[in-house]
Amino acid sequence: MELSDEVRIAAPKETVYAALNDPEVLRQCIPGCEELIQHSPTELEAKVVLKIGPVKARFSGNVVLDPSNAPNGFSLMGEGKGGPAGFAKGGADVTLEEDGDGTLLRYDAKADVGGKIAQLGSRLIAGTAKKLSGKFFESFRDVVEKDAAA
Repeated sequence: MELSDEVRIAAPKETVYAALNDPEVLRQCIPGCEELIQHSPTELEAKVVLKIGPVKARFSGNVVLDPSNAPNGFSLMGEGKGGPAGFAKGGADVTLEEDGDGTLLRYDAKADVGGKIAQLGSRLIAGTAKKLSGKFFESFRDVVEKDAAA
């Protein structure tokens, strides 16, 4: 499954990049996030509860960031296990571009799922993934713009 989108955030690129690397901002914005622990500047551990169709599962996972393109963006890879519900793994490339007095954030993500979740069908999974990523970026934009205005 592949996802890509872009969102304009009314804040400078450096502010957006810093927020993308702030575990507390991410915890607030990730749908269903119960816990987000930063083990190092490039390693995070998350516990997230998600409902995909009739399947509700608690996922535990790890995310590794590659900040080699900072502050213009970064890459990330992650893997989560949801017990009997299955697993998800994937990655994303995020780019940040100055856009007047704001920042244009673009992402391209790829993910694979297995277990019960995979049996739900690719349309339901892709629709849910698109909805969840939309919620994340709406929340992220709201948090960053509110902090930038303060």
